[in-house]
Amino acid sequence: QVQLVESGGGLVQAGGSLRLSCAGRTFSIAAVMGWFRQAPGKEREFVAAIRWSDSSTKYAVSVKGRFTISRDNAKDMLYLQINSLKTEDTAVYYCAAARLNFLSVSRHDYSVWGQGTQVTVSS
Repeated sequence: QVQLVESGGGLVQAGGSLRLSCAGRTFSIAAVMGWFRQAPGKEREFVAAIRWSDSSTKYAVSVKGRFTISRDNAKDMLYLQINSLKTEDTAVYYCAAARLNFLSVSRHDYSVWGQGTQVTVSS
């Protein structure tokens, strides 16, 4: 069973930064990797995605300019650099893998998920 493991979450003050990491052997079979988040009482929402073939990226409007998705092929790692954190960024952040070769924003297109890492932003 392919697994993804996120790390790097924590408690941070508004305006601060975090870097989330995702490790997993699924990178060799996934065409696209994405980050999603889920706040209490809300639906899981798209944050960012990157396509392995050309490193093209897509971001949710709410995070564009503050978040950066990147990868390290040699280490089989996926990252999400989060800057200028806001209290509304508080959520569990998940990385996910998709076989489809387009930058989907739908969680239904991603077939492998990690367990999530909590990000809490205090005011």
